[in-house]
Parts: sequence; C-alpha cells; structure tokens
Amino acid sequence: MLITWFYALASVFLVSLIPLGALLTVKVRQEVLNKITLFLVSFAVGGLFGDAFIHLLPEAYESLGANLQTSLYLISGISLFFIMEKFLRWRNCHIPTSAKHPHPMVMMNIVGDSVHNLIDGMLIGGSFLVSTPLGITTALAVIAHEIPQELGDFGVMIHGGLTAKKAVLANLASAGLAVIGTIISLIVGVGVQGYTSALIPLTAGGFI
Repeated sequence: MLITWFYALASVFLVSLIPLGALLTVKVRQEVLNKITLFLVSFAVGGLFGDAFIHLLPEAYESLGANLQTSLYLISGISLFFIMEKFLRWRNCHIPTSAKHPHPMVMMNIVGDSVHNLIDGMLIGGSFLVSTPLGITTALAVIAHEIPQELGDFGVMIHGGLTAKKAVLANLASAGLAVIGTIISLIVGVGVQGYTSALIPLTAGGFI
C-alpha cells in the first residue's frame, strides 16, 4: 500500500506543477503559441480517448461486468464533466463587459479549475488503487490534457487583469486540490467497498 501512495502522490505532484510551464509562454509570440496549443489539444484528446477505451473501460467491464450499472457509471462520468464544463468553466462572451453584464472570468475560472483538479486527483488516486500501470496511464492522460488547459487558464487570467506571477500562483493553488483529491481516494478507497470499481467507469466517462 505504501508503494501505491508513493506513485499516486508523485504523479499528482507532477500534474500540479504543470502551471509553472505557463511562464515559459510569456515571451512566445501569440501566433506560435496558437499553433503549439492546437497540437497539444489534439494530443490531449488522443491521450484521454486512449486511456478511456484501451485501459479504463476494459478494466471497468472486467471488474463490474457488462451490465446496466457499469453503463450508468459511464454515463454519469460523461454528465458530470459536461455539467462542470457548461456551468463552472468560463466561456467566451461577445457582449462587452459593463455594470449590467460583468465578466467575472478570473474567479469563475479558478473555481471551475479547482473543482476539475479535485476530481482529477480523485481519479488518479482511484486508478492507482486498482493497479500501478492503470494509475500511471491515467496520470499521463491527465497530464496530456492539463498542459493545453493550463495554458488556456493562464491566458484567461492574464486577459482578466492578473499579472503573470499572480496568474501562475492562482493556477498552482487550484492545482494543489488535485493532491487533496488523490489523498481522499487513497483513504476512502480502502475502506469503502466498491469505491474503485465505481470510480473507474466514472473516470472513463469523464475522459470521454
């Protein structure tokens, strides 16, 4: 169990340090950054789909069986992340900001990212409870989608008026919740029967 804690926490710490990479983009021209981000997003999508269909879903069906319960967990994962993206994440608005139509994008972005990171941490922790290889592939998939996401978050915060330093610190603070999420899974997953079995198809649905 100690080795599981080590690998899980090491992985999530690595994920949490990704916001520091945003500092490297400060002096990069916007046109170059746009091209790089496009490739990173494409790579992230492939990583998430690959982990969902090649690792997580086969593990879920082996653990729970090909039944209604597994399908409901999968659909719940898709719905959960859809709701988070729809209501917690900031989206572009073409109406100019004003007293009647404010754009609280920085705070909304931090709140949405914090919830997202907490759940990411829980997913990583739950995957490591099943097996180390599954945990590593899940962590790698999370890292793949965190890189373009954190670049986007950084851009939103700069656009919202924060300095580069404050934007990175805010991203690091929200990323720290992934560590808390992992610890929650590692503690709860051992004592709650069926925790990891339910979390795996939920993770697959979230990645999809």
